[in-house]
Amino acid sequence: MDTLRGSLLVASPSLLDPNFRRSVVLVGEHSEEGAMGLVLNRPSPVSVAEAVPPLAAFVADNELVHVGGPVQPQAIVVLGEFESPEKAGSIVVGSVGFLPSTVEEDEDLGVVPRVRVFAGYAGWSPGQLEGEIDEDAWIVTDAAVEEVFCDEPDGLWSRVLQRMGGRYVLLARMPVDPAVN
Repeated sequence: MDTLRGSLLVASPSLLDPNFRRSVVLVGEHSEEGAMGLVLNRPSPVSVAEAVPPLAAFVADNELVHVGGPVQPQAIVVLGEFESPEKAGSIVVGSVGFLPSTVEEDEDLGVVPRVRVFAGYAGWSPGQLEGEIDEDAWIVTDAAVEEVFCDEPDGLWSRVLQRMGGRYVLLARMPVDPAVN
């Protein structure tokens, strides 16, 4: 089985579930046991400093918590870009990985220039994600580090499709409500 870890799932226009409509999901884990990912383009209105004060020192001022998905919305998942990837809990793509699940106060994580905090995650049972891809609910592409930490998440869906080129450029320009076209 080929793993989709480190790939982006771009919601196709036919995916109308409000949790995933026009979403871009980074696949963090994918195996025969299922898959786990993080929605990259759903910032919440709450800052990391307000929601998770101990993590405020890791992020830029006023960085928002992102809604990672509908599963366990009270769970906190943290992605970082590691200058020393071996210090990550696990690597997802390039030098981007999950912070270890527990970090001791004096533990040295090395330099982690960018961090994004997520509440909840997206999850799929064994074979579920593959079935959704076969039904054309998701468009699969490689992830780029800049997309993981993009400053303008609202336009990420269109930008990823535009980057993919070809027939996807037309989808990228599709209005949210095609009836107003």
